[in-house]
Amino acid sequence: MTFKAHWENVYSTQVPEEVGWYAPHLRTSLALINGTGVSKEARIIDVGGGASTLVDDLLDAGFAHLTILDLAQVALAQVRSRLAERAAKVQWIEGDITNIDLPPGYYDVWHDRAVFHFLIEGESRKLYVNQMRRALKGGGHIIIATFAPEAPPKCSGLDVMRYSLEQLHKELGKDFILHEHKKELHVTPGGVKQMYLYCRFQKPA
Repeated sequence: MTFKAHWENVYSTQVPEEVGWYAPHLRTSLALINGTGVSKEARIIDVGGGASTLVDDLLDAGFAHLTILDLAQVALAQVRSRLAERAAKVQWIEGDITNIDLPPGYYDVWHDRAVFHFLIEGESRKLYVNQMRRALKGGGHIIIATFAPEAPPKCSGLDVMRYSLEQLHKELGKDFILHEHKKELHVTPGGVKQMYLYCRFQKPA
C-alpha cells in the first residue's frame, strides 16, 4: 500500500477524533507559532495538516494567509466541511511534501506535527529538507514536532523515526538556529503514551 493509500484509508475509516495524533487543540504548536513574533499577515504552511484543528485556531487568531498540505484528500475534505464558509480563506494543497511544487522563498512559518518522523528513508528526508529550505523565506521559522526517543517505534501501523534534539537538528541542518524546544507527552484516544519533541528553528536570513 502506498503512503497516500494508507492515509486515505485512515481518514476514511476513522473520524478525526479517533486518530492517534488527535488533540482538541495544538496548544504547543500555537504557542511556538506565536513565539516567532510574525504578523497576522505571515504566510503559514501546515505540512501534513490532516484534519487538525490548528487551522481553525489560526483563523480565530486572525492569521490571514494559511496553507494546508496533506497527502489525503479525505482529510482535507473533512477540514473544509468543518470550516464551512471559512474554508475559502485557506489554500488547500493535496500532495506529497517530498515532491510537490511549492513557491520558492514564500512562507514565513513552516509547521509540521508528526510528518517528518514517518520519513524513514534517508533520501525522503533529504527531499523534505530541500523543500523546506527552498519554500521558506530567509529568516523564516520552522515549528516541527516528532516522536522523541521515549516514544513507541510505530504510529498508525507504520514505522517511525524517533529523534533527540541533537539528531533532529542535524537532520534539518546545523545552520538552522534553534530558539525553543520542549518535550510533551501525548496520550492517544486509545490510551497509548507518545512523547513528542517540539522545536522552533529559524532559517538564516
